[in-house]
Amino acid sequence: MSRIRKDNAPQNFAILRHIAVNFLSKEKRVKRGIKNKQFLAAMDNKYLLSTLALA
Repeated sequence: MSRIRKDNAPQNFAILRHIAVNFLSKEKRVKRGIKNKQFLAAMDNKYLLSTLALA
């Protein structure tokens, strides 16, 4: 059973997802949509680290 559905976890994960989307929207080097940037960050660790470095 997923523990994301218990207690404060849904709100906490919603905040984390919102922060992640904000990072991807600020990243301007790759001209793609947010969904494609999410996929690229999942597949490419260098892109993920460069996106997180913008913070």
